[in-house]
Amino acid sequence: MNTALWALAGVLVVGMLLRMPIGFAMLMSGVAYLLVKGQDLGLVAEQVSNGLYNSYVLLAVPLFVFAANLMNAGTVSERIFDFCRILVGRMRGGLAQVDILVSVIFSGMSGSAIADAAGPGLVTIRQMLKKPEYTPGFAGAVVVASATLGPIIPPSIPMVIYGLVSGASVGALFLGGVMPGVLMTVLMMGVVHHIATQRNMPREAPIPLQQWPGILFRGALPLSLPVVLLGGIYSGAFTPTEAAAVAALHALVLSAFVFRAFSWPSFWGVVLESTRASAVITLILAGSFILNYAFTAEAVPQSMAAWVDSMQLSRLQFLLLTNVLFLVLGCFLDVSVLLLVFVPMLLPAAKLLGIDLVHFGVLVVLNMMIGLIHPPFGMLLFVTKALTGISIGEMMREGWLFLVMLLGLLLAMTVFPDIVLWLPRTMGYAVAP
Repeated sequence: MNTALWALAGVLVVGMLLRMPIGFAMLMSGVAYLLVKGQDLGLVAEQVSNGLYNSYVLLAVPLFVFAANLMNAGTVSERIFDFCRILVGRMRGGLAQVDILVSVIFSGMSGSAIADAAGPGLVTIRQMLKKPEYTPGFAGAVVVASATLGPIIPPSIPMVIYGLVSGASVGALFLGGVMPGVLMTVLMMGVVHHIATQRNMPREAPIPLQQWPGILFRGALPLSLPVVLLGGIYSGAFTPTEAAAVAALHALVLSAFVFRAFSWPSFWGVVLESTRASAVITLILAGSFILNYAFTAEAVPQSMAAWVDSMQLSRLQFLLLTNVLFLVLGCFLDVSVLLLVFVPMLLPAAKLLGIDLVHFGVLVVLNMMIGLIHPPFGMLLFVTKALTGISIGEMMREGWLFLVMLLGLLLAMTVFPDIVLWLPRTMGYAVAP
C-alpha cells in the first residue's frame, strides 16, 4: 500500500473517529489521495458528476425514500397494523407476531429498515407497552429484528445500490431476497412463539366479527402497492427504477387524496425530510465514486483477487471469510461504507471464483442488516432508542435469540445458494447453476 492510499485511509478513519458525516469524510479522503498523488483536484468533480448522472438506477433511491415517508405520515402503518391483528393477533405474543407481519407488508413498499422501525415499528411498540406482559426490552427487540426484513424483501434500497456497484440485475436481486425474507419471517415468528410460550403470554382479545369488513377494507388499499409494484416489474410494464416512481405516486394518491391523512404543510414536511435523507445518501454516493476511482487506479480490487487466488480458496471458504469480514466491520462501520467501499474491492475475487453476483449481493445485504442490530454501531438500536427511550442494553438482552437465528440463516444461505437463486432462476434470470 503506497503513501497515497495510506493518506486516503488515514483521513477516512480520522474523519469517522471525529464523527464527521461519512459523505464528507469520504470526499476529503479522496481529495487527500489526489493531493499526495499530485493529480488535478478537478478529478473529484469529474468522477462524482460521471457517477451520479450516468446512473439511471440511482433515481430509484430518493423515490423509494419519498414513498416510505409518505406512508409513515399517511396512517398507512396504523391501517396495516389493524389488518394484521385479524390474521395473527390471536397467536401467543400476538402483538409481537403482528409487528413481524406488518414489517413483511411494509417492506414490500419502502425497502428501508430505518423507515420500517420508525413507522410501523413505533406503532406496535406503543401498543405493546400498554400491556404489562410485554417488557420494553422485548418490544424494542422484536421491532429492531423485524425491521431487518425491509431491505431483504423486495423492493430494497441497498439492493438497488448494490446493483449499481456490481452490475447485477436489480430485478434478479429483488427476486433473490424473496425466499430469504420468507424464511426470516417464519423463523422470527417461531422465536416469538417460543418466548411467548415460555413466559405464558396471553393471546390478544378477538376482534368482533362485525368490525372485520371495515378493517379489511382499510387495509386492502395499502396492500395493493406491493402487488402493483412487483407485478409491474416482473410483467415488464416498468423497470425497477420506474417502479420507484410508481410507488411514490401510489403512496401520494393514497395518503393525500384517498385517506386525506395530511395537510399541505405536513406534505411539504414529508418532501423536506425526503430531500434531506436523499441528499445524505447522494453525498455518500458521491464520496464512494472518488474512493472507487482511487482503488481502481491503484489496482486494489485486482490485488485482492490475486491474493484470494493465491490462497486457493473455494467458493464456500471465500463466502464464509466474507461473512466474517462484514460481521466484524459491521460492528464499527456504516452500511453505506461497507456497500460502497468494501464490496467493490471484493467483487473481482467473487467473479474470479465464479460466485453468482445475485447470491453474493443478497448475502452482503443480510450481513449489513445483522450489523444494524448489534452494537457498537447498530443503527436500528439507536433509532429505536431515540424514538422510544428503550435502552440498548435492554433490547440486546431480549434480542440475542433473534441475532442467533439470523446468523444461522446467513450460514444456511451461504452453504446452500439455491435458497437465494431458485426463484430468480425459475423466473428466467441468468444465474449460476
